[in-house]
Amino acid sequence: MSHFFYLARCHDGSLYSGWTTNLVARERAHNSGKGAKYTAGRRPVTIIYSEEFKTRSEALRREAAVKKLSRTQKLKLTQVKNC
Repeated sequence: MSHFFYLARCHDGSLYSGWTTNLVARERAHNSGKGAKYTAGRRPVTIIYSEEFKTRSEALRREAAVKKLSRTQKLKLTQVKNC
């Protein structure tokens, strides 16, 4: 099973990072208001970047590392590789 780290852009322009095993279902969950408390009031949400990993722990480590980046660095990351 694949695990994904992802960045999503919210309607207000903010970025949200997370991990999932199914990108399509996760985006749908965010947009139904059930994905995360943060994104519930910032819909619609679009996943703009993802990276695939073999294990959950790798995806979580990547999420933690990216969360430490500045907004500018996160946006540069999305320009290198898109979903």
